[in-house]
Amino acid sequence: MSQRLPGDTSAATEIARMIRVDHAGEYGAARIYAGQLAVLGRRQTAPLLREMQEQERQHLDRFADLIVQRRVRPTALLPVWHVAGFALGAVTAALGERAAMACTVAVEEAIDAHYASQIDQLDESEATLRDTLTSFRQDELHHRDVGLQQGAEQAPGYRLMSAAIKAGCRLAIRISERV
Repeated sequence: MSQRLPGDTSAATEIARMIRVDHAGEYGAARIYAGQLAVLGRRQTAPLLREMQEQERQHLDRFADLIVQRRVRPTALLPVWHVAGFALGAVTAALGERAAMACTVAVEEAIDAHYASQIDQLDESEATLRDTLTSFRQDELHHRDVGLQQGAEQAPGYRLMSAAIKAGCRLAIRISERV
């Protein structure tokens, strides 16, 4: 971690926050895909959604392991993210395949920025965590690219939907780091 200043939280606290929020984020992402698949499970995009959901499950499993290994308290908001993630996925899917992909793009763009910030904060003492985040960030960027290839930007109200979802993601990130 970068040089600490008086009054800064400890490096251990910062790492715990990273793991807590990333675990919550991957949990929420898996729930978004579950909601999308509940609506679009028989549609053309279903195999793509299942593939992305499986990658999110792998990410979630890794963060669940880190929660245990590093004795990090998970967010108390997992029940909220359980419902909210599924609802976001189902509602956007109910608006159509392009809207579901617009949701994916917005979420993955927010997560890309979040992971990039975390990666920048980590030094060689946390090389393994940095490498994990770098790998997962590449997966998230791939999901964004898939969403764009599937016509996300042609979804009705794309800009408004994208801005609202990104704002919700940023808020969820801030809350999950601490609660």
